[in-house]
Amino acid sequence: MTDRSAALAGLCALAIAMGIGRFAFTPILPMMQSEGLVSVVEGGWLASANYAGYLAGALTAASIRFAPRLAIRTALVVVGISTLGMGLAPDIASWLALRFIAGVTSAWVFVFSSAWCLERIQHARAHERALLSATLFSGVGVGIAAAGTLCVGVLVAHATASTAWLLLGVVSLAGAGALWNAFAGTDARIAQERRPARLWSAESVRLVVCYGAFGFGYIIPATFLAAMAREAIGDPAVYGWSWPVFGAAAAVSTFAATRLRRGLSDRGTWILGHLVMAAGVVVPIALAGVPGIVLSAILVGGTFMVVTMAGMQEARSVAGENARALMAAMTSAFALGQIAGPLAVSVLAARGGFVPCLIAAGLALVASAVALVPRTVPRSSP
Repeated sequence: MTDRSAALAGLCALAIAMGIGRFAFTPILPMMQSEGLVSVVEGGWLASANYAGYLAGALTAASIRFAPRLAIRTALVVVGISTLGMGLAPDIASWLALRFIAGVTSAWVFVFSSAWCLERIQHARAHERALLSATLFSGVGVGIAAAGTLCVGVLVAHATASTAWLLLGVVSLAGAGALWNAFAGTDARIAQERRPARLWSAESVRLVVCYGAFGFGYIIPATFLAAMAREAIGDPAVYGWSWPVFGAAAAVSTFAATRLRRGLSDRGTWILGHLVMAAGVVVPIALAGVPGIVLSAILVGGTFMVVTMAGMQEARSVAGENARALMAAMTSAFALGQIAGPLAVSVLAARGGFVPCLIAAGLALVASAVALVPRTVPRSSP
C-alpha cells in the first residue's frame, strides 16, 4: 500500500468511526426531541454515554491485546451495528448502551488508524507529508458533513429519527466492508512501537491536560449546535444545514492548516486554534439567530480538526516513535472533557439555557491556550 492509499484508508475509517459513530447523534438529536423521544437533559446523558465509551476505548487502546488489524476491522463493524441498533432499540436504556459501545469502538479506530497512518507517511517529503496528514484527518469532517447532509434529507422528507439511524448504520457497514482489506499491513507497523521508558514528563502531562480542556471546550457546540439551531431558527430545511457546515469547515481546515504550519509550529497552531475556537463557542451569545449559528459552525468546525491534527503531531514530536501511548493518554483526557461538557449542559440548561455552558467552554479554551505557551524543555527526536 502506498502512502497515499494509507492516508485515504485512514480518511474513510475516521469518516465512519467519528462522523457517524461519534457525531451522528448531533444532527439526529433535534429529530428525537421533536418526536418526543428525548429531552435536552436526556440528550446530554446519551451524549455522555458515547463519550464515556470513547474514554474506555482510549484507555484500552494503548494496551489492547487484539491484533491491531483485527481491532480496526472489528471496531468499524461494531460502529455500524450499534448505529443500526439505535433505529431498532425501544428505549433510552438501550440507547445508552449502544452509544457507549459506539464510543469505545470509535476511539479504537481513531487511535490505531491515526498512529498507523502517521507512521506510514513520516518518511515522505515534508510538503507531501503535510498533505497526507491533512487528508487523513479531513476524514472526520468528511464523515460529519456526509452524515449531516443525509440527516437534512431525512428532515426534508419528514422521515423519523429511526430512519436516519438505520440509513447511517447501513452506510457504516457498507464502508466497513469496503475497507476490510485496507489495513492489511497494520499489525507489523504498530507492533514495532515500544513503550517509552518515561512517558510522564512534565511536558507530556501538560499536553494531556490541555487536550482534555480542548475536549470540554469544543464538545458543547459539537453536541448541541443543531439543537441550538433548532431553537433559534425552527425551520428544519434551514437549521438542519448547521451540522454539514460544521463538517465541511472541519474537512477543509486540515488542508488550510498545511499553509498555516509554514509560519507556525504545531504548538503555535494548537494555541491559535484554541483562541479561534473560543470565539466560535461564545459567538451565538452575542450574535443571535442564523448568523451566530453559522459563524459558530465555521469557527468551531474549522478549528477542532486543526487542533486535533496539531495535538497528535505535537505528541509525536514529544514522544517520538512511542507516540501511540501519549496519543492514547491525550485521547483519554479529551474523552473526560467531552463527558463533562454534556453533563454540564444537563445540569445548567434548565437554569440558564446554553449561555453559561458556552461561557465555561470558552474560558476553558482560553486558559488552555495560555497554558500551552512553550517552555524550554528537552524533547526526544521525532
